[in-house]
Amino acid sequence: MRRCHECLMAESKPGVELDEDGVCPACRRAADRSGVDYDDRFNQLEALAEKYRRKDGQYDCIIPVSGGKDSYYQTHVMAEELEMNPLLVAVKDSYSRTAAGEHNIRNLREQFNCDLITVEMGIETERKMTRAAFEGELGYPIWATERAIQCVPLQMAINFDIPFIIYGENVSWEYGGVLEADEEPYSAMSMVENNVAEPVEMEYWLDYGLSAEELNMIEYPSIDEIESSQLEPVFLSYFQPWDGYDNYQLAKRYGFRDLSGEWDRAGYIDDFDQIDTIGYLINYFLKYVKLGFGRTTDVVGYWRRSDHFDLSRSEARALIEANDHKLDQTILDDFLEFAGYTDREFWEIVEEHKNDELFEGSFLSGPIPKPENDFENFD
Repeated sequence: MRRCHECLMAESKPGVELDEDGVCPACRRAADRSGVDYDDRFNQLEALAEKYRRKDGQYDCIIPVSGGKDSYYQTHVMAEELEMNPLLVAVKDSYSRTAAGEHNIRNLREQFNCDLITVEMGIETERKMTRAAFEGELGYPIWATERAIQCVPLQMAINFDIPFIIYGENVSWEYGGVLEADEEPYSAMSMVENNVAEPVEMEYWLDYGLSAEELNMIEYPSIDEIESSQLEPVFLSYFQPWDGYDNYQLAKRYGFRDLSGEWDRAGYIDDFDQIDTIGYLINYFLKYVKLGFGRTTDVVGYWRRSDHFDLSRSEARALIEANDHKLDQTILDDFLEFAGYTDREFWEIVEEHKNDELFEGSFLSGPIPKPENDFENFD
């Protein structure tokens, strides 16, 4: 398995193609950032803010939030710097929350004095969709939550007549992924068709015993509804240079809490990102099973592209080799309790989703296998 010579992202990630120098798209774009006029781009954001600023006291924009560090940054920019009146919209899953996660979502609302609407799927509906997405061809147990995170803000924007929607980073552009444009877009309209939680035919869910009435939260508005409502979803990362660690530092000034002193997660090398709920993190392990890389690879890439970390290529590789394959027992236990699997049932399903081109060993017995021929383009 080949990896980027700069950030060490695996080429097995969809949309990642290494150039002749062995460098991935995300690293090439990061190198090009110095040529971007972010002052001009922020002026564009200010113009959009003025366009959508209400004079009647109603909400000016919607910000999809989780309570994480990036939610604080998005809300800071819109509520404090641009003095808008945002409506915060969150989709909450049914897994156990960390103490930090509980604090952070409440503190976000308190610090910025913003209204927050939290939407939760019916627990049994979420459980059935989790099992269907895990057991079936998707192999993606949190698909329903990821899909709802994309759909619900659009539904709210139409229902409340708030066309301006502020997303955080363009994940595919910032970190590498499937893209339809050669130039960075400010519009987040592509969220309707992105590959974070790609569309699945409704018959898939009906075949697993779900009813149409249970699928409302995963339904995108129609293109006609979106166009007639004149929605304007944007990526904040287009207008400001995006750095998760900068966002973390800003969030801490508002009272954001990380996991230090609460939970030292196996397989994770940071304690301030993806910290809201526990069983939800099973997704990163399934990514490892299917693509051969896990959360440590993601974070190493962020750190290698950030100005805040001095991480050599050899140090980065050592972190990946030591951590990428690990599954924290707390994460597994929380997932099993919610989804209703035994430990054996879980590993049998994992084995079915194993990428046989990357793994020779079995996930059913012995230590968790590592991908064969990893770092094959490294000395």
